[in-house]
Amino acid sequence: MQKTRVLTGITTTGTPHLGNYVGAIRPAIAASRNADVESFYFLADYHALIKCDEPARIQRSTLEIAASWLACGLDPEKVYFYRQSDIPEIPELTWLLTCVTAKGLLNRAHAYKAANDANRAANEDADAGVTAGLYMYPVLMAADILVFNANKVPVGRDQVQHIEMARDIGQRFNHLYAGEHFTLPEAAIEENVATLPGLDGRKMSKSYNNTIPLWLPAKELRKAILGIVTNSQAPGEPKNPDASHIFSIYQAFASSEETAAMRQAFADGISWGDAKQKLFERLDRELAPMRERYEALIAKPGEIEDTLLAGANRARELARPFLARLREAVGLRALRDGIVAGESAAKSAHADKPKMQPVVFRGDDQAFAFKVLDAKKNVLASETGFADPKTAMAAAQAAMNVLEAAR
Repeated sequence: MQKTRVLTGITTTGTPHLGNYVGAIRPAIAASRNADVESFYFLADYHALIKCDEPARIQRSTLEIAASWLACGLDPEKVYFYRQSDIPEIPELTWLLTCVTAKGLLNRAHAYKAANDANRAANEDADAGVTAGLYMYPVLMAADILVFNANKVPVGRDQVQHIEMARDIGQRFNHLYAGEHFTLPEAAIEENVATLPGLDGRKMSKSYNNTIPLWLPAKELRKAILGIVTNSQAPGEPKNPDASHIFSIYQAFASSEETAAMRQAFADGISWGDAKQKLFERLDRELAPMRERYEALIAKPGEIEDTLLAGANRARELARPFLARLREAVGLRALRDGIVAGESAAKSAHADKPKMQPVVFRGDDQAFAFKVLDAKKNVLASETGFADPKTAMAAAQAAMNVLEAAR
């Protein structure tokens, strides 16, 4: 039985923190041990160039993130663990996909629209400061996914659009080049993944500068925890654990029994100092063994480099022959092989039948919808009210079949 391929990318622009560990690293490594899953984990250093123009930071982040995943238990022999820039098939596929991607699709990307809106609000030109890298980000992400025909991509709700766009682009390529070249990926929405509050109570994020770095030495970890914002309730006064940042972080690390005991301690009026001490002890108990492995790994960057290159070689064993088939499909062929008979004639015979293109999108009411467009972008059919993009695409295909039969 063919395994389900699951792909996860990690952008190399910062130092891993507790939120990354709880929200991404720990659950992904646990999932990688599923015997029915073929896991792909990559360091998205091409994506990092869109956000960061500091070469040393990208290099350092690549080292820290790779060492973190390995220290936390990722087995590079049992998964595909590689650096994006070590797979030349990815940028090549990006160009093949760029040539079939509608500009209108990219115009609807959330990041691009947000940049436009911010510029307009500041009375700037809509595209001020917008690079082609930011604009083309969804195509590169589609290439990351489609080059390995991933079935599922774990994402938060804010990233679902990128998976929908990868599906649209893959479907367009399949349609234009008359074949099931790409598996169309599905978003695996991570509803139950914990989101940690940062030092100031907002979501722990580098953007807010409120993170607790994952590999702080024990003394510095305790100091950081002591800096978590609390209210002015005194020792002995009952406290609401569900309104406490300390409890939220503790719960993400603790067992159900430990969580219940801490909840009771809050009801009994534990002091904030004692609560922070308990949080520190629980975190350090879990992180200390991995911290030791991390420090050993990061002291040997050459070994991490070898691990990433070995992972890239394994991944390229899949990517190379696949790109060769795609090159053949689009006509990038050796001349000595001769012209494939019948292709040009077949195209001429159907020249009077413009190709149709299905487009799936989320409407203003947040429901999914589809349009079927002809070669001139005229709308041939449309419908809305679908619960998910897969159902909308199936309806679009059915509509296209009806239209084709009517020709």
